[in-house]
Amino acid sequence: MAAVSSLQKIAAESLFQDILQIMRRISHEIDVTYNDPDTLKHIDSLLLLLSECFRCLRNACVQCANNQNVMRNLNLIDASVHLIQLLQKLETDLESLLTAFRCSLQFLGNIATGNRDSQHRIWKLAFPSLFLNCLNHQDEKIIAYCCMVLFTCLNPERMKELQEENNLNIVRAVLQASRKYPESEWAFLIVTNHLLKCPELVKAMYAKLSNQERTWFLELLQSETGENNTVICEEMAKFLVNSFKEKCQAVLKLASAADDDDKEALVTIRLLDVLCEITSDSGQLECLQACPDLLEVAVKTLQLTHLAGKQSTNIFTVTHSATGQEQISHPAVGFKSHLIRLIGNLCYRNKTNQDKVYELDGIPLILDNCSIDDNNPFVSQWAVYAIRNLTEQNERNQELIAQMEDQGLADNSVLENMGLQVKKQDQKLILRSSGKMPNL
Repeated sequence: MAAVSSLQKIAAESLFQDILQIMRRISHEIDVTYNDPDTLKHIDSLLLLLSECFRCLRNACVQCANNQNVMRNLNLIDASVHLIQLLQKLETDLESLLTAFRCSLQFLGNIATGNRDSQHRIWKLAFPSLFLNCLNHQDEKIIAYCCMVLFTCLNPERMKELQEENNLNIVRAVLQASRKYPESEWAFLIVTNHLLKCPELVKAMYAKLSNQERTWFLELLQSETGENNTVICEEMAKFLVNSFKEKCQAVLKLASAADDDDKEALVTIRLLDVLCEITSDSGQLECLQACPDLLEVAVKTLQLTHLAGKQSTNIFTVTHSATGQEQISHPAVGFKSHLIRLIGNLCYRNKTNQDKVYELDGIPLILDNCSIDDNNPFVSQWAVYAIRNLTEQNERNQELIAQMEDQGLADNSVLENMGLQVKKQDQKLILRSSGKMPNL
């Protein structure tokens, strides 16, 4: 059996050597083509032959470390990278060019799978220029296969290389690919399995993104934290908090009809959405509850948007259509609802934050945002949630609401809708559950 295995190894190596010689001849022919355009008509058959070479190599790599090693030792990776570079320069719309290009990247992906030495060789030859050129290609499959190779080669050390100024364009190109081709599994995996686990890279990349790109990135992050329960690390969470704190008042621009598509304001809205998702999970809740000024910024932003809605008619103005069927299309729809949701999350079983909202006059503000508002769907439900978190085991906050109701400053029907009622006991006003479920 050992003799047979040895013979198979020799036969495989001989076959790979033959393929290597064919690839080298094709490389020479393509070089000639650059200097003699008249030979371009003969290149189609060469490209078809090259595709078959790559298919053979690609298939021989599958679950076979021995073949991977033999090919690498024969410098087939080097020859393949050189051919890819030549293919990138060919100016022809031949389908055979795309086929050869795709097969070459599939081969690199297969020879790198589970093989560190092959990954190292590919990275040394292809990073960064070949990766960047392929990611910026017009063909969706070439971009997808390039992402496959990139994903297979990435490790913590190489993620550090991506943080360098000149290499951030690769990360940006991957994000663009993931946005342009949402079904592209490999681009998505790079973002979720590598990028989101590297806060330093996210910070460096985020600074380079346009506001439109930031908005899309945050939408992706929101989807991951909300639907797929991806846990964001503490450093990443704090970075998002600081970004929101810096830009939170940009959303006030949306009070003007002329600025209803302000890109910076849209980023602020998405940052708030992400923070709502992160604080809805216990993973980073305590960390964000202790973040300096986050709760204060949320309350003050709610105050400013609420005031803006009262000073003039705009997206922050409370509206209620007679039918309740009116659909409002505006990027800031739900913004105040989400601010209240964030405040409620930050006060969940946290006495310090409950007291801070009291000191910031946030409780009357939330109660003033309990009515049905077409510009803020579910605002009353989030207000119920926030008030319950603010009053849980907090007598001072309970007393404040009870006094407001007694003085006519709080609408009793609102409290009833929240499942709360005010009672007098020993000359003292007490806020307690009415025993009824809140109207959600």
